[in-house]
Amino acid sequence: MAYLFRINIPNISEPFSKQDSYPTLVFQVIDGCCKNVKKRNDKYVSISCDPVTAELFEQRNRVPMMRTGRRLLISLTVAALYISGILFAIEAALKVRTEQGAIAWAVSLVTMPLVAVPAYLVLGRSKFEGVSDAFESRRDEFERLLGHIEKNLKPWEIPPSEGPSWHAAMVRLSNMPLTRGNHADLLINGNATFDSILRGVASAEEYILFQFYMIHDDGLGQRVKAALIDRARAGVRVYVLYDEIGSSGLPSRYVNDMRSAGIEVSSFKPTQGSRNQFQLNFRNHRKMVVVDGETAWVGGHNVGDEYLGLDPEFSPWRDTHVRLQGPVVIQLQMAILGDWYWATRQLPEVNWTPRPSEEHDKKAMIFPFAPTGQFETASLFFVAALNGAKERIWLSAPYFVPDAAVMKALQLAALRGVDVRIITTGKPDSLPVYMAAFHYMEELAGLDIRFYAYQPGFLHEKVMLIDDNVSTVGTPNFDNRSFRLNFEVTSVILDREFAREMEDMFERDFEHSKSLFPESFATRSLWWRGAVKLARLAAPVL
Repeated sequence: MAYLFRINIPNISEPFSKQDSYPTLVFQVIDGCCKNVKKRNDKYVSISCDPVTAELFEQRNRVPMMRTGRRLLISLTVAALYISGILFAIEAALKVRTEQGAIAWAVSLVTMPLVAVPAYLVLGRSKFEGVSDAFESRRDEFERLLGHIEKNLKPWEIPPSEGPSWHAAMVRLSNMPLTRGNHADLLINGNATFDSILRGVASAEEYILFQFYMIHDDGLGQRVKAALIDRARAGVRVYVLYDEIGSSGLPSRYVNDMRSAGIEVSSFKPTQGSRNQFQLNFRNHRKMVVVDGETAWVGGHNVGDEYLGLDPEFSPWRDTHVRLQGPVVIQLQMAILGDWYWATRQLPEVNWTPRPSEEHDKKAMIFPFAPTGQFETASLFFVAALNGAKERIWLSAPYFVPDAAVMKALQLAALRGVDVRIITTGKPDSLPVYMAAFHYMEELAGLDIRFYAYQPGFLHEKVMLIDDNVSTVGTPNFDNRSFRLNFEVTSVILDREFAREMEDMFERDFEHSKSLFPESFATRSLWWRGAVKLARLAAPVL
């Protein structure tokens, strides 16, 4: 059987010979096998060959065409990246929140688009998109619900005139009022925290809202799963929400076990929606539990054995949670169900009637922070609290990488004569963040601000004490990621008795810490100082 080919031979003239480059290739392939030359001119040669020669000739003739196609594809891709770089540079100049960030992105996108464009798609967004659209579809229902909640909280709401100087601004930013009729228990370290949470879970009669950034399938994770499954089998409605990145190691069998018991389980799903596929740089860093709308927990712990001090590398783990009762629980419930609705587009039926504490009357509010609105709420919260301090600012966080506004607030507080003390971890879990902190400490040198490094183990708590009556216990770190990119939440408690408990806790931590003196950093090795400055360059994304 003969195969007939029509072969394009460009750039040759009539007649061609075996000495011409392309015809030579043709004759080498078909030498001795060519049965009949049908036609030839300055462009085409038609031949018929046996099957073996036909296959050889097809392979030889296909290579130049494939190379040309590949070169064209690469050229188009590079051109697309350069055009995208210019367009994204314009977008960055208009949307990136800081001047330094806008300039850095614009320059890199124009000059290095092959690297910068993919990086910008993942890291360039500072605002979480899609939330408004998600809630818009059920606007009337949510407006009715919010009106109902506001009416229920009104009897327990504290007017701005009775709150601290920053009260009115914080209420507008958080959409949460300061409330009375609350009780708060300070829970120091993992055993106290999870003993309290698991007792609360066991007492649940109607529903459990359980949300953590990180859930591990280890000893504590198994205890938590067993407790939740037990209540689900008893007819209690259980909802579990976790962050994909924080809980990336959570095996599917863990989730399936809970679902098989009737528990509703979901990840946060930051990338859902056709326009949100690159929202990979946002984290839901909240850790919250609500039982029956009566009792709630919030703080720094995640679900993992290391939080009980069982990881030899970081033990003893230092962390803090708070247990809440009263109208403030309704506010934390709103934060959890807002996240749950985003993840699932479902809104469970829960109790929205506040149940005030019968024996206590602490003032408290919940402040959720999220990268969804016009303002950087976490940064503004800290600036307002620091500016309102008259006597004392004691704060504790594992990472100290504040933004410019918070740095100025700390400087002003120190210049006013406020006792400013900052305690961070002396045993880091992230070297870049740990090293960057020394730069900011050095920037605050000479102001009598006292810095401490906690020595026994890893310090992970996120707490603050202002003067002798304002305490915060929550999830935000003192860094740019918590200020701008994470979903965070903190409790604000105005009570002198609770503040004294916080003071005692801080004093014990100071005793187990080493003092740091920023004035001496200049005498450290060149390599150490270089590492600090290099880490500081990455501060916006740490």
